[in-house]
Amino acid sequence: MVELHSVIPSILYDLRYGTTSNFMRRDLYGQTNLTFLRLPVALALQRVASTLATQGYGVKIFDAYRPYSITKKMWALIHDERYVANPAKGSGHNRGLAVDLTLTDLKTGREIPMGTGFDHFSDTAHHSFTSLPAAQLKNRLLLRSAMEAAGFKALETEWWHYAWPNDRQYDVLDIGFRKLSRY
Repeated sequence: MVELHSVIPSILYDLRYGTTSNFMRRDLYGQTNLTFLRLPVALALQRVASTLATQGYGVKIFDAYRPYSITKKMWALIHDERYVANPAKGSGHNRGLAVDLTLTDLKTGREIPMGTGFDHFSDTAHHSFTSLPAAQLKNRLLLRSAMEAAGFKALETEWWHYAWPNDRQYDVLDIGFRKLSRY
């Protein structure tokens, strides 16, 4: 596991689960300013960021590695596998293989319009939803194309969620951010 700034220094963070600005309405991560992924996944994300930078876009991370105990808390509130992983299976986030992100304007750092915000649990957030302005659909396609070109797989119900394939080859982790940052 690597902290993303160590691989992509220019990446922006808006780590929602380290604040109260999330669907749980509480700080689940202890106000951390760190986030982690497995090294091969972080390197693939680095390629995505480099490719997008040539087009004037940056990347902002909402979430990456998530301790298993947090997934259990989320599941207790939202029992819907379209939007929250069932802890019985673990998740790509618990394995350090999934990332929630958006595009930003590289010059201003402002988020590019994607049709909904992060963790918007409705059909409007689905990749198949087409009743959005053409520019927003184009933005979603740009992100998806860049992520898939680097090997990530999209979650159909969340435009912001991408995961590395073959996640069952990796262990589910329940390690806190402070402990991870010491390695």
